[in-house]
Amino acid sequence: MLTDATVPPTGFMTVSIPEMTFTLHQHSRLSVAPMMGYTDRHCRYLHRQISRHALLYTEMIHVNAITHGHPARFLSIDPDEHPVALQLGGCDPRSMRSAAAAAATEGVDGVNLDVGCPSPRVKKGSFGAVLMARPQIVADCVEALQDGAPELEATVKCRIGIDDHDPEEQLPRFLEVMAERGVRRVIIHARKALLNGLSPKQNRTVPPLNYPLVHRMKQSFPELSLCLNGGIVSLEQALGEIEDGLDGVMIGRMAYRDPMAILGTADRDVFGRGQSACPDAVVASMADYIDRAMHQGVRPCQITRHMLGLPAGQPGAGIWRAALSDQEAVNDGGSAYLLKTYADVRELRESHTSA
Repeated sequence: MLTDATVPPTGFMTVSIPEMTFTLHQHSRLSVAPMMGYTDRHCRYLHRQISRHALLYTEMIHVNAITHGHPARFLSIDPDEHPVALQLGGCDPRSMRSAAAAAATEGVDGVNLDVGCPSPRVKKGSFGAVLMARPQIVADCVEALQDGAPELEATVKCRIGIDDHDPEEQLPRFLEVMAERGVRRVIIHARKALLNGLSPKQNRTVPPLNYPLVHRMKQSFPELSLCLNGGIVSLEQALGEIEDGLDGVMIGRMAYRDPMAILGTADRDVFGRGQSACPDAVVASMADYIDRAMHQGVRPCQITRHMLGLPAGQPGAGIWRAALSDQEAVNDGGSAYLLKTYADVRELRESHTSA
């Protein structure tokens, strides 16, 4: 947990939330990974109801969507989402500078450059994981992000290496350039990205994890804040990595599939502030959120699709998932349908417990 001795490196930005002020460095002790098709504003709102302090991320957004489009469309952030960082994809420093300025105007708390996505389409666009072979370009982009929005922390998310490069050589060279060019925090997915022959899904599971390498990089670059990503399946495992010397842990799909298990006790166990999340309160908050969102033209199923794993592993989880997967019923019933479904599942759980 955080203590008075947890002092972030100089220059880390601060974010104010109710009754608390943490730096982004401190929030990044636990974060939910940016995930395409998942971590939209509705997902982030749900996660924020479960943890007040974990750092949240947008989906990866290509820089051109912001500089040549409508920033507000892609950066719609509810005031209750903070702290939230924008993840950008791209390789043009000038566009990065403009995008960072727009992001700051829209109220994000930090910007992150994606140097880890293994998608063939991303590779074709010369960004994502392929940029690990071009660390100077990455550093130029980060400098541009910092120039465009000095008030925002600019970070990098990368792999340990790509293709036939040796991670023991490529990762330290990459981090050396980052450190020399003023990057202060790097999130490392502890797998190589094999850009020829594996799908993005396979690249999340097939290349072996190498946590020891990430820990060695922390020893070699103590001035960098290094966060581990990849293969973390429990909050206990995340805490172990932090206790072993890393600055933070980023969790992706497990946080999405079972948010209560990952985020439910995070405020207490990781940040040392607050209590465990109450499922009743989370569902009530989401019901209110659905009512507000419907007035803005949002369909309830766009929100509830992120809630399928809320009671994961508990009695009635299958009933909950089936009920919320019925989009017609969800859209017709709105918040009332959500609350009725939750009441039914809670009654089943209580009867199971007393049996």
